[in-house]
Amino acid sequence: MNGPTDQELEALAEALGQQLLAARQMLVTAESCTGGWIAKCMTDVPGSSGWFDCGMAAYSYEAKQALLGVRPETLEQFGAVSRETVVEMVSGALVHSGATIAVAVTGIAGPGGGSDDKPVGTVWIGWKRRGGYARAEVFHFAGDRDAVRRQTVTKALQGLAAQLG
Repeated sequence: MNGPTDQELEALAEALGQQLLAARQMLVTAESCTGGWIAKCMTDVPGSSGWFDCGMAAYSYEAKQALLGVRPETLEQFGAVSRETVVEMVSGALVHSGATIAVAVTGIAGPGGGSDDKPVGTVWIGWKRRGGYARAEVFHFAGDRDAVRRQTVTKALQGLAAQLG
């Protein structure tokens, strides 16, 4: 298996849950390529109802628009896997929830779907606190579909911890 183990993901989620609780923050997730895996990791932690608001798995263009308010023009001009889209996803997650901090992910987990400018393993992650500015970063992960998704979950959780730190 490539990428972090289930135990490593559990430890990250538990530590992040403690940070969220201490900071009195509520989390929302907006996920495409991970299909809800970040939300699953976070809600696997006992007591997560104290700091987890909701998670949205928005895979299609239509779902990104309906659930997160991503503009059709953004998707047409930049594509789903872009800085512009992940910023709209993370911002929309806060607008459409009661949360105070958000993470959004969109990428190409593979094995197909990649292109020369966006190869398999390309993932954009965005983080934002209510009232703040979105931060977005692109990653290029190696490995199979599972490895790309595991690495995405890890970076998403680590980025949230950094936002709280």
